[in-house]
Amino acid sequence: MIIEQPAKWLRWLYPKALWRMDRQEKAVYLTFDDGPIPEATPWILDTLKHYGVKATFFMVGDNVRKYPELYERIVTEGHQVGNHTHNHIMGITHTIKEYSYNVEKANTYIKSHYVRPPHGWMRLSQYAWLSRKFKIVMWDLVTRDYSKWLTADDVLNNVKRYTRNGSIITFHDSLKSIDKLHTALPQAIEWLRSEGYAFKIFQ
Repeated sequence: MIIEQPAKWLRWLYPKALWRMDRQEKAVYLTFDDGPIPEATPWILDTLKHYGVKATFFMVGDNVRKYPELYERIVTEGHQVGNHTHNHIMGITHTIKEYSYNVEKANTYIKSHYVRPPHGWMRLSQYAWLSRKFKIVMWDLVTRDYSKWLTADDVLNNVKRYTRNGSIITFHDSLKSIDKLHTALPQAIEWLRSEGYAFKIFQ
């Protein structure tokens, strides 16, 4: 459960971050990490458009640099954008100077006040710095669509098992995930809607 739904101690470690939204509202926040890439993001956007759903894309700055047309499409279609560093670096393996530079570099392309640290880990000094300049968004549910050990049905079952009011749900627009998402994402959206969940983005 520490993977799919983070433990309380991890939430306490970064108390200013968004882990879960309003617990009284039957709504969820779909998020996608690591894109945009042409092999995954267009299909995800087509699927979201088909269902009339908006999501938040936490993007890698260097991917936005390489595929600016995908960034523009995400924005034009009304989705929210967030910073996922420029090179998808892990905070714990970098100094605060290196980390802050990488985030700032990404933001020259992404231009967002939302940030999600790759892998969900960062040094406390990096967390303190990010908290002063950005709104940090973590997650209430990681679908683990990236795992080679999980099938599309497993990803869908994670959504069904762990979703609750205010859940921030994390998928990935990546090469590791897209084959499973072809099946899991439409079924997840349909199941969430059948359960009465609304779909929201961060404002």
